[in-house]
Amino acid sequence: MRTADLYIRVSTDEQADKGYSQRNQDELLHKYCQSNGIHVQEVIYEDHSAKTFNRPEWRKMLGRFKKAKVNPDLILFTKWDRFSRNTSDAYQMIALLRTYDIEPQAIDQPLDLTIPENKMMLAFYLAAPEVENDRRALNIFHGMRRARKEGRWISSAPVGYANKSYEDGRKYIAINEPQAAIMRRAFEDIATGKYPVEQVWKEAKRKGLACGRNNFWNLIRNPVYCGKIVVPLFKDEPLHWVDAQHEPIITEAIFNRVLQVLDSRKRQLMKIISPDKLPLRGFLKCPKCTRMLTGSPSKGSRDYYYYYHCSSVCGIRFNADLVNRALIDILKKYIAKPEFKSLFKKIIADVMEKKSGATLNKQRLVLKQLEDQQNRLNRAKDLLLSGGLDADDYRSIKTEAEIKILALQNTLSTMADPQEAVDKLLKRYDKVLLNLAFLYQKADTANKRKMIGFLFPENLTYTSDGFGDDQLTSTLKLMYNGA
Repeated sequence: MRTADLYIRVSTDEQADKGYSQRNQDELLHKYCQSNGIHVQEVIYEDHSAKTFNRPEWRKMLGRFKKAKVNPDLILFTKWDRFSRNTSDAYQMIALLRTYDIEPQAIDQPLDLTIPENKMMLAFYLAAPEVENDRRALNIFHGMRRARKEGRWISSAPVGYANKSYEDGRKYIAINEPQAAIMRRAFEDIATGKYPVEQVWKEAKRKGLACGRNNFWNLIRNPVYCGKIVVPLFKDEPLHWVDAQHEPIITEAIFNRVLQVLDSRKRQLMKIISPDKLPLRGFLKCPKCTRMLTGSPSKGSRDYYYYYHCSSVCGIRFNADLVNRALIDILKKYIAKPEFKSLFKKIIADVMEKKSGATLNKQRLVLKQLEDQQNRLNRAKDLLLSGGLDADDYRSIKTEAEIKILALQNTLSTMADPQEAVDKLLKRYDKVLLNLAFLYQKADTANKRKMIGFLFPENLTYTSDGFGDDQLTSTLKLMYNGA
């Protein structure tokens, strides 16, 4: 008898908009198993979006498959959009499940994937929900952008304002006292340039401001308080401000003065804060309260010492050098699979070939000019032999052509062979092309941060025991073997 795990997924918005329910999926799947003589081993309930496979219950299930000696024959779900709404991730997950000898199958959209033609239907079933998601997201994005251009605040009201509704249901924000008066005084104090922002925030908190430190730093840079709405950069349209429909708390002149004060102080702080020491700032979350960790130096007797720390009361604080080394230790554990090395070499060769296109074009031009001069010399020789050109003219043409040929040959000899350059590069870095730790350590701070953002899909969590081994993207895990 075949065995199966039942995967039942529904997100809150789907249940509200389309009437999906876990109970309905459960009934359909159990009836299917009874009719087809399939023994149900586990039932997995998921309340999470299908945009990625980084879902709590799905990850637990994969962990169980990895450790188990015997796995179910099937994972059953009602439709393919219950499985995934991301085509590329879905194909990778199907391949991963097959390594465990598990076949995913949708009972309402059954496909025998051993038949090549059915792969076309699979592509359709997977792409349709992804397109639906993308279209919905695009409509929401354009709707929010249009609202911003009309001067409407579209989020929860910032401190000092309250969300209100007109009789016809339209939303707006209105000044909320006494929070508005506290924020107004805070802006005025910062604008004088006499008080540190930290001191202004503490005084505002003492007066009753309902706002944390980090949020306060963000709010005092928000033009919503002077009656402006920010319309972000999009395609060819630059970032700009528009007049808001709500009543301002401060004048535009005060807000501009605050920005000048903040920017001048930021330039002074950059003298002692080294981004090279804190490449993970913005990528770490607190293991206690899950807030983002910030980073800063601490002045010792002889030098500055850098730390990643939480700005909340939980008091989490880690030595930056230890955290940075722990990340490198994790990267060292992953060794590229041999089949990906040859593929990566081919990709590098293709990229280098495209970049060397200008050199190849120049070489072709020089070779064409060499051929033209040689042909000219040959024609002159033929004319001399046939009597159509006298000896003096031939010698003149011959001398001129030979000088040009020599110059072109010298030019050609100084040009590096693009293919040779690619071969040297691949030979030199053959052993480290896919070495994550080596590439990370050799990169500058900007490229280190790009690598971190690419390798780790979510913010990292560091504890006294270091980083967990399961934080790389699913794509990278397919390319690398963990030590």
